[in-house]
Amino acid sequence: MSWTDDRVEVLKKMWGEGKSASQIAKELGGVTRNAVIGKVHRLGLSNRSGGASAAKAAPAAKAKPAAKPKAAEKPKPAEPEAKPAAPVNKPIGRTKLIVTAGQPLPPQPSANEISPEALASVREVEKKAKKLSVMELTERTCKWPVGDPATEDFWFCGLPAQQGKPYCEAHVGVAFQPMSARRDRRR
Repeated sequence: MSWTDDRVEVLKKMWGEGKSASQIAKELGGVTRNAVIGKVHRLGLSNRSGGASAAKAAPAAKAKPAAKPKAAEKPKPAEPEAKPAAPVNKPIGRTKLIVTAGQPLPPQPSANEISPEALASVREVEKKAKKLSVMELTERTCKWPVGDPATEDFWFCGLPAQQGKPYCEAHVGVAFQPMSARRDRRR
């Protein structure tokens, strides 16, 4: 199925009338609800506030096509245009911290939750670690990363992994904590 001009016009008309994507797909035939939603987004019709106002706004946007400069005329210098609205897929809530290479990592919340015994065990194990590169890892080696991946001091533990786990015994103790222990620490 291809989007012909006639089918696009039917889509615009029905979308402007407030019809759902499922209703439009059923009317057009040979197209899914998701295909209708995708086409609506590509056409820029996705922000409708209601049936009556959206129906009036759709023809108004179509009424005035942009004029093309003639070949003999010199194109006018570009005038500053109004800034478009903020992007629709803007992240909400949390912001992601970006740390450049060579900079120390900020304190990680999980590091504060690990018991001192587990940390001592991990430090001892990391002294005995094989310090493997990613290319040297196998199914039977511990894949616990150590250090900053952006530096040359980065390596993986490499000690024998526990059966069915990606890490050695010490790193399993840090990575897989019982639910009750994590719940108790939050209180």
